[in-house]
Amino acid sequence: MLRVTDVHIPLEADEQALRQQTARLLALDAGAITSLSLVRRAVDARRGQVRFSCTVDAALSVDEAAVARRCGGRVSFVESEPDKPIVPKGPLLSHRPVVVGAGPAGLFAALRLARYGYRPLVLERGPAVNDRARAIGEFFASGALDTEANVAFGEGGAGAWSDGKLTTRIRDPLCREALEIMVSAGAPRDILTDAHPHIGTDLLRTLVTALRAAIESAGGVFRFSTRMERVVVRAGRLAGVVLPGGEELMADAAILAIGHSARDTLEALADAGIALVPKPFAVGLRAEHPQALVDRARYGRYAGHRLLGAADYSVRTRVDGRSAYSFCMCPGGVVVNASSEEGRLCVNGMSNRARDGANANAALICAVNPEDWGGSGPLAGVAFQRGLESAAFAAGGGAYRAPAQRVADFLEGRPSRGFGDVAPTVLPGAVPCDLAPVLPGFVTHTLRRALRAFEEQLPGFLLPDAVLTAVETRSSSPVRIVRDESGQSVSAEGLYPAGEGAGYAGGILSAAVDGMRAAERLMSSRRPPRGNAD
Repeated sequence: MLRVTDVHIPLEADEQALRQQTARLLALDAGAITSLSLVRRAVDARRGQVRFSCTVDAALSVDEAAVARRCGGRVSFVESEPDKPIVPKGPLLSHRPVVVGAGPAGLFAALRLARYGYRPLVLERGPAVNDRARAIGEFFASGALDTEANVAFGEGGAGAWSDGKLTTRIRDPLCREALEIMVSAGAPRDILTDAHPHIGTDLLRTLVTALRAAIESAGGVFRFSTRMERVVVRAGRLAGVVLPGGEELMADAAILAIGHSARDTLEALADAGIALVPKPFAVGLRAEHPQALVDRARYGRYAGHRLLGAADYSVRTRVDGRSAYSFCMCPGGVVVNASSEEGRLCVNGMSNRARDGANANAALICAVNPEDWGGSGPLAGVAFQRGLESAAFAAGGGAYRAPAQRVADFLEGRPSRGFGDVAPTVLPGAVPCDLAPVLPGFVTHTLRRALRAFEEQLPGFLLPDAVLTAVETRSSSPVRIVRDESGQSVSAEGLYPAGEGAGYAGGILSAAVDGMRAAERLMSSRRPPRGNAD
């Protein structure tokens, strides 16, 4: 079996055309290809022509080695490794393992454990996904924030109210398995082949429910609206976790998949002596443009083609040595109020599967490092985030209405008095203002310079009526929970930090994979508890 890259086909091409083009690249008759499967498909919009660029696996009736030698770098052999079943090792656990958090890392860790007989107990501080949706809907309608049921907390994690993007830079073989699990739980099959796969918030809720059912059917148990208050460590080993009201659960193994917004949990871990270190992240604003503008800039005369859908974009530059870039771009989506603490406001982006909204949005952020935070200790980045979110809350008038500004006004340093042709989508609403007081001066300077550079990369980016909304602070965790080569906390044997909140992932897919790896590391050192263990 040969893998062939850079197979370019027109938008309307069918499977037969893909076969013909693959054969042409291999200098073969199409009849020599005995089977052909699509591995990856991306939109190639370079040089004013929009087409698909595909990677395929082809089985041939002729000498594949000779074809590979003749074709050079674009052709390689497909290396298939047999599945290696996990064999749990080590002493028996005394208690069922605990998984703290039901975001991607927690759900996939729990599924892995459940399928190998570990019967995990999943603790989620927020409610189940449907109850969570009702709480979020109420917040968007009235501004009444529930600090335990919001865009950050609840079953599915922060990713459940996002675009459902599944892109990642990691090359872990488990990525494919994680995607296949998602498909089996109801995700569209095209996530297996699209270069930039996404599910959409609307479908993610169904997927999350299906994953929970799979975990429960294999012996896992969920406790919603149950926050882990602290961990109990004795003689360098995990002994249990404490819940609200003082209830203590005995546990000799736990996977910490707490998400990037569980600041109170990070504080409790620090108080318990768990090693934490500060980690760079990025902050900025969320930008909204007409989706039609982005489609034209990316696809030209092909904009609106039924096979392309809403266009995305990625822009990046450096200003005075500091990186500035777009992040979490949501085609045809809305800006969401991602606040989770009283008196503090932050935003994120979200798209449904159809991506059919009038606006495109993306975070425009710049890198910040510990020396920018003006504090000390592992949680200084959290304090920095909170300061920005408090400023955003005040600038919006104190009722969780987000402060926003027209691009033209932001560049000129004048307050916006209203909005123009681009209507902000954030709920419960947006307040026109001057965003400069919300941001540190170096962030404002960086973003103003970056916006002008982005215009060169995506014509129309400086649309005067485009809207900037504050404040984007949770691009990633500002903290890393230090773990060793076995995946365990360096401070507590049996404690496995995982996912975005632990500082080891950056998105739904990488978090899911990190959760699966955490489960495997646990299983490599401890066998499942006996059937009657609590």
